[in-house]
Amino acid sequence: MIKFLKGPMAAIENVEIFPIISFLIFFSFFIGLLIHVIRQDKSTIREISSLPLEGDEPTSNYKS
Repeated sequence: MIKFLKGPMAAIENVEIFPIISFLIFFSFFIGLLIHVIRQDKSTIREISSLPLEGDEPTSNYKS
């Protein structure tokens, strides 16, 4: 299967730049996400972390 990809990819000029660009997009997304999380207010983080625990009665998909 890989030999079907090697032939056409070898014909493209500067094909080695595509993995570098992909890595930079991937890395910058997670760096941006990390910066966003670090800059959030502590009260907002506490509020979001308690959301799964809120509610009057437990919900269940089990039917008896």
